Amino acid sequence: MSNGIPAKKHLAVPNSVYESSTPASSSSSLHKVANVPGYSSPVFAGKAAQKAQVLAQIQESGFLPSDLVSGEVEWFYTSLRIDDTYFQNESVEAISNHIIALYGAKVLAYTRHEPNHLVIDLEKVVEPNVKDGVDGHATFIHTSTPGVSASDGPGATCEKRIDSAFLNDSTKDHAYRLETYRSAGSISSNGSQQLRCYFVSKCHFPPLPPPTAPFDIRNYSDTQFLSRVTANTLQIYSEVMSSVLKRFGPVIDVFEVEGTRERRIVIGYKMGGTKHFFSALSDLYHFYGLYSNRKYVEQFSNGITIISLYLNPLPNSSAPPIEHSIHQVVKEASLLFCLPDNPFFGSGSGHAVQEATYAYCGQIFAQHFCNRLGQAYAALRNVLDESNPSHAEVLNGIKRRFREETFTREGIEQVVKKHPDLIRLLYVNFAVEHYPNLMDRGALVPTLSYQRLRTDQPLSDQELFDKIRKSVPNKHDFQIIESFLVFNKHVLKTNFYQPTKVALSFRLKPSFLPEIEYPVAPFGMFFVIGSEFRGFHIRFRDVARGGIRIVRSRTRENYSINQRMLFDENYALASTQSLKNKDIPEGGAKGTILPSLGADPRLCFEKYVDSIIDLLIPGQSPGIKEPIVDLYAKPELLFFGPDEGTADMMDWAALHARERGASSWWKSFTTGKSAEHLGGVPHDTYGMTSLSVRQYVVGIYKHFGLREKEITKVQTGGPDGDLGSNEILLSSDKTIAIIDGSGVLADPQGLDRQELVRLAKKRVPVANFDKSTLSKDGYLVLVEDQDVRLPHGELVVDGTDFRNSAHLRFKADLFVPCGGRPEAVNISNVAALVDHDGKPHFKYIVEGANLFLTQQARIFLEKKKVVLFKDSSANKGGVTSSSLEVLAGLGLSNEQYTDLMIFKDGKPSTFYQKYVLDIQKKISENAAAEFQCIMKEFDRLKGAKARTLISDELSSKLNDLQAELEASDLFDDVPSRRAVMKRAIPETLVEEVGLDELLTRLPEPYQRALFSSWVASHYIYQYGVVASSVDFFHFIRALH
Repeated sequence: MSNGIPAKKHLAVPNSVYESSTPASSSSSLHKVANVPGYSSPVFAGKAAQKAQVLAQIQESGFLPSDLVSGEVEWFYTSLRIDDTYFQNESVEAISNHIIALYGAKVLAYTRHEPNHLVIDLEKVVEPNVKDGVDGHATFIHTSTPGVSASDGPGATCEKRIDSAFLNDSTKDHAYRLETYRSAGSISSNGSQQLRCYFVSKCHFPPLPPPTAPFDIRNYSDTQFLSRVTANTLQIYSEVMSSVLKRFGPVIDVFEVEGTRERRIVIGYKMGGTKHFFSALSDLYHFYGLYSNRKYVEQFSNGITIISLYLNPLPNSSAPPIEHSIHQVVKEASLLFCLPDNPFFGSGSGHAVQEATYAYCGQIFAQHFCNRLGQAYAALRNVLDESNPSHAEVLNGIKRRFREETFTREGIEQVVKKHPDLIRLLYVNFAVEHYPNLMDRGALVPTLSYQRLRTDQPLSDQELFDKIRKSVPNKHDFQIIESFLVFNKHVLKTNFYQPTKVALSFRLKPSFLPEIEYPVAPFGMFFVIGSEFRGFHIRFRDVARGGIRIVRSRTRENYSINQRMLFDENYALASTQSLKNKDIPEGGAKGTILPSLGADPRLCFEKYVDSIIDLLIPGQSPGIKEPIVDLYAKPELLFFGPDEGTADMMDWAALHARERGASSWWKSFTTGKSAEHLGGVPHDTYGMTSLSVRQYVVGIYKHFGLREKEITKVQTGGPDGDLGSNEILLSSDKTIAIIDGSGVLADPQGLDRQELVRLAKKRVPVANFDKSTLSKDGYLVLVEDQDVRLPHGELVVDGTDFRNSAHLRFKADLFVPCGGRPEAVNISNVAALVDHDGKPHFKYIVEGANLFLTQQARIFLEKKKVVLFKDSSANKGGVTSSSLEVLAGLGLSNEQYTDLMIFKDGKPSTFYQKYVLDIQKKISENAAAEFQCIMKEFDRLKGAKARTLISDELSSKLNDLQAELEASDLFDDVPSRRAVMKRAIPETLVEEVGLDELLTRLPEPYQRALFSSWVASHYIYQYGVVASSVDFFHFIRALH
């Protein structure tokens, strides 16, 4: 021990000998343990007296023939060999009822001529009653055949119901422990069935020790657990707990009981890290011909859950010997941890866990990527004109209908279940590529799943395709099964076979995406699947950056819509980010996470990050993180940033990357980190995104000669958000409406500026607005309101519906979307922003929120003479800030970074403050330069091309020129390089470190990207999109 934490070594437990039995176990260390009980069996002193009372009560009831009562009671108390825990916990009346029920089951089985099939189903659940001081507890007793997962009767649902009622949602303040035993004797002389008893009890923990106290598992243990556990088991649990506290995923250990065939598996994980796990484990070990004598689920007040399984091989079983099968159970337990509630695994499915998990992943892939539009849509698209709003509306309607109805989750699941043999062949096809060949690394014994792969002769891709074609004549079903083969051929690497993981991640080659739906192919793509979420990450260049967004769902219907649109939203966001990142070295990227209803968004984010890191860092820890098959074969690095729902999670991600071993890039892994602890530059604190948006608003005022105080404005995104709050604080206009997540605030006379500033500084939504400051025509409608009458007489039936469409009802000079869902204004509703006389509701629109308007809607409004600046131009301030935040991490040494970027006593250094001013200055300069460039090009063309299209053309020109410059030898011209770098790197950083030292520290690929992005943006902004080669010569000469 050191510092109170058990050392990471083989356990040294008194009276036990621990040693490694194999040099390479599949996912755990195998120890030997003495053949002694893991828990002390309670001896119930009052058992004999209780038995006499039970006998008397049954005699009195008259339900059993009097001459049989004594024999039945004696047999129940003695021959069944039920653990004394049962007799100690149950009342005389309950035991009497159980014996009568057991006798009744025998009689019923006899009358049905099924003497070997007894059905016992006894339950007692006591709800907690705080007033009466009664803790919740439960007892479940049912018949159980060893090694069999029941498909019907009480055994089929008992453990699943225990999971749902007592284990899934455990917290430190609301935790239950579970003990379950199998009776040693059979319930009848001519049958193999036994009784399975489950005892659930509320945990009682001692007060938490001080943070500085030495580690001791007893400080976090339930009192009943401590009274039962042996010293050996406590030491084992202590070691497992110590490992769980250091790791993110599950810790799995296996123990061989000396002199027996029994194996004990101990699994530790963070409380709430998975659901339905306990019940899924039974299906797993049953699949490999094992059964359990005892099982325990222990909870601890430091947030750790430990499951212990006592497993034995079924006698006369054809299953592999336990020496092999136990390792497969351990290996596949980590897959179950990721996806315990898998519809393709369990009683009657016929699939091993790996095959079932593959089927589940393939099903989700099919949901997102089956070709939902097809040739008919392509032909129709060629005929219609997408720039025509009515044509575009027809196309969008057809596209939406195809997405909703062509391939549903339920339909895909049915097709997959209909073809288990094909799924098995497809899994072999997948595994042959990605299963690490343990024999190549000198392992003593390959795992069972590897042996299965060797015995199944894999088909070639063409043979497999032909077999699918012949076996699945239905075209719809064929397309679903074929998508599994598409999936296989485009997975470049995966953590599927990592010994421990918290979610499944796949690095995909995006070339399978149909061009008709995704015209620009991404550079790279990650696909992540967890038990309570799914997610994607898309980037359009190798070195790329973008935020990670959590897409939340309020209702099941809303979740279904979000699920269908998840990848499309991710693609659109990453594409927009690519356009927005034109001023910086990094290309565009974006990640999305869709939590299931009721899931913890933060836990989903953490699993998403950890599983992607599995594919970025080579595994070097046997039994924990091992090498994977990497068909990409090149180092990869992703940069994550804050987005909706993840702003407070960037610190965790960076620190977790450091803990996982990313020593060289953890500081740059995330942006938007907290300034106080990790030297980040928070966008909201310093209004980075708002500064860019603001330059466009101010640019409009200057260009058109407007006075801000006379401008009326509508804003989406309230004072609780980053953009919304800073837009309020930076402006002095007459705001007539604000729409946010809490509701709609409006006043045609203008909302009280002082009250808006108060809310913005407190970062609270419009629900907190002081309604006494409203005029007689003003109102506040919250999303939860119903049947509200507005001042002008209109009845609002539902507050949520009113909020969702409120942006279409107001009229003002200026509209600044600072929040809201993507495509809130689209081709099907944009006409609502034009009145009956053809006059648009707004003269000017600055799109601060990403993708608030669709491209077709923007062009429609510009044709109506609206001055509109799209998101990729207007809100690029955040990405500039993030890029320069990473530059500081790369340019400063570790000591300098700690001294200059991380706050001391809650205060920033002088360097930090000056560096933030440099960032703000660059954001404003870039935004103003692009505004002027767009306006100049618009005027040159005399309005013939929409500003939206000019903005896109500008971004494309910049990105193309940057790529050309990176591939050229201009960077090798040292005077040019130094001249550019001196301008591209913030002055404060150059003064602190020195240009020569910076050029030594910055990686060359990054320098090339920085050089090219600065030259491309400043050249195009200065000379325009039609600049000539001569202009470029003059531009470069001027640098010197």
